[in-house]
Amino acid sequence: MKIALVTETFPPEINGVAMTLSHLVEGLALRGHRVTVVRPRQSSRDLPREDRLYDELLCPGVPIPGYPLLRAGLPVRGRLLKTWRDDRPHLVHIATEGPLGYAALSAATELDLPITSSFHTNFHSYSRHYGFAFLTRPALAYLRHFHNRTQITLSPTAELNVELTRDGFRGMRLLSRGVNTEVFSPAHRDESLRQTWGAGPDDLAVVHVSRLAAEKNYPLLFDAFARIRARHPSARFIVVGDGPLRKKLSRAYPWIHFTGFLPRADLARHYASGDFFLYASLTETFGNVVTEAMASGLPVLAFNYAAPARYIRDHDNGVVVPFDDRTAWLRAAEELAAAPADLRRQLGEAARRTAEGISWKHVIDGFERDLHEVADLTVPSPRATVSP
Repeated sequence: MKIALVTETFPPEINGVAMTLSHLVEGLALRGHRVTVVRPRQSSRDLPREDRLYDELLCPGVPIPGYPLLRAGLPVRGRLLKTWRDDRPHLVHIATEGPLGYAALSAATELDLPITSSFHTNFHSYSRHYGFAFLTRPALAYLRHFHNRTQITLSPTAELNVELTRDGFRGMRLLSRGVNTEVFSPAHRDESLRQTWGAGPDDLAVVHVSRLAAEKNYPLLFDAFARIRARHPSARFIVVGDGPLRKKLSRAYPWIHFTGFLPRADLARHYASGDFFLYASLTETFGNVVTEAMASGLPVLAFNYAAPARYIRDHDNGVVVPFDDRTAWLRAAEELAAAPADLRRQLGEAARRTAEGISWKHVIDGFERDLHEVADLTVPSPRATVSP
């Protein structure tokens, strides 16, 4: 197939959606599909991929207010119309709902191209975290209008599909997430890195990886950190990531080690060098960091929804508590910190075994089938080829 994948976030940006889309695009390209990624240019030094595994069409973009590290694409409808008239794709897949995504939706509709979409971020639920709770319903209405103009919409969990269907979204399908268990592995544990944190072999190192933004529930996270530190003064807290709250949080909590964004290899070392992973977010569509931490051999504490609900078995390979039960979450954080190191290690080993069964190949298989179905092409058998 010739596939145009339109997104406003993609590597070299570092976030869960960008990395998910990168895995999907590379997987499709390695299976012989011709994929063109349409995305905003992220800087003057940002150039299209050189190895031609897949093509990139870079469009102008502007920083997103409150998220200067992310860019929204401009509505280049005319450019897309010309590009797709000259080289008509079999299908357009739209991964984000911003100005670039809407331009792609409009252009693909005018050209009568098959369109699929994916739902990666609960933008409508972010409103209350930024003082705009009154926008929650209009935001949901816009997202519903957007996705209902596509043939199918893919989301990462069955629970989210049920929720969105109840909210009037049509054609919901499941597109889960995989995890790279070679990149994220306990083998990357690094005692010299722990020493830079001030953590000795027997000291507690708690890790958190995320975008540093209001919707990630940092008041609860740092309340837990403070309680753990009160009982374990030598404990160290490592927060990996960047975002609009980083400066404010680093000033308020100078005893926490804030790393900023890290390249993937360094990120893997930070995961593997911790002792457990805390995640307090209540707004995830999935939560890739949860499965990355599990693959790295860390027990994870999180609320029981999205990826944790699917993959964590309470007190078997991690810890989950009821959704938005603040008291239970804080209690579980203190208990996990006070648990014997051998028990945390056993939970982490079980988490790693779970992660080893979460294959990107399986995810890409399903994505490929859905795209073929919508594009009205037949999935090739191992000995067959796709007819033009």
